[in-house]
Amino acid sequence: MMSLYPWQQNDWQQLQNYVEQNRVPQALLINGSAGIGKQHLAEKFAYALLCEYPKIDGLSCGECKSCQLLKAGNHPDFMDVQPEEDSKTKKLKTSIGIDQIRTLIEKLALKPQFAQYRVILIHPADTLNNAAANAFLKYLEEPTERTVLILVTHRMNKLPATIKSRCQKFTMIMPDRNLILQWLSQETSNAEIVLNLAQGSPLLAQQYATDEHLTQRRDCFNAWLSIAKQQSHPITVAEQWLKLPETTLLFWVSSWVIDLMRYRHQSAPKNLYHADLKVALSELAQLVNPIKLYAFYDLLLQSRQRIETQINKQVLWEEILIAWASLNRR
Repeated sequence: MMSLYPWQQNDWQQLQNYVEQNRVPQALLINGSAGIGKQHLAEKFAYALLCEYPKIDGLSCGECKSCQLLKAGNHPDFMDVQPEEDSKTKKLKTSIGIDQIRTLIEKLALKPQFAQYRVILIHPADTLNNAAANAFLKYLEEPTERTVLILVTHRMNKLPATIKSRCQKFTMIMPDRNLILQWLSQETSNAEIVLNLAQGSPLLAQQYATDEHLTQRRDCFNAWLSIAKQQSHPITVAEQWLKLPETTLLFWVSSWVIDLMRYRHQSAPKNLYHADLKVALSELAQLVNPIKLYAFYDLLLQSRQRIETQINKQVLWEEILIAWASLNRR
């Protein structure tokens, strides 16, 4: 039961105001950018609501019977609803299904077993499929006593308007960059680089600093560079890239292009995404045609929308990398 992240103090105080004023919402929708700790904050609030003897700052004590049950993962008044594991593939499903919500509603028909609240955590709330969302909406219209629903999402636009309208919205803003860098610097010497790659999200940056993310990015950059130098075939690289997370990969390529544009127009650009790749990027920037580069960036922007559709991902990457090779043809 970890403590709050350093940048969550103001958010926590706002949540505590609900408790102190005895105005805890029956349905709270916590939203904000990915990787800023929304689920962590939601869990801390849920534990605090269930705790028998909260601390002065409102956090759970960690010692009472309720807290012990939470630690053991079998508190009768706490339910964690998220996409389940597929029994066949052993991978998480992409959505929260109708059966999960029906089971939840059946349990909510019973009274809470403890004197505190009963808390339901639903995350990511935007993964509720249509049938599940409709069933959940009916419950939202007539919630049961002493029950608090906490929904978490970073994709508000994916949630039905009918559900959003019945929730108290709680928006977490992007944390202060200096505060994040100070926190990250305790774990990695590449704090600035990984934070740029995570687009300011501290938990994503932490993840990038502790796995093979930087090595993988550099390998992909070298492959991308080899296409520009006509040393690798775009279709071969597209096949290799098909194994990687497409959203992350598309961001890398887009941010390489943005850095190229900055090097093209500024002698000493600031706020680079990939400052550690500056030598190769600055050299390449002097060789590319800026008009063609902007056209290539337009293709990348279009690909961001297409990548969430049923498009063949290999065909998409082939199109992108063939266009990149064509741009660099002398």
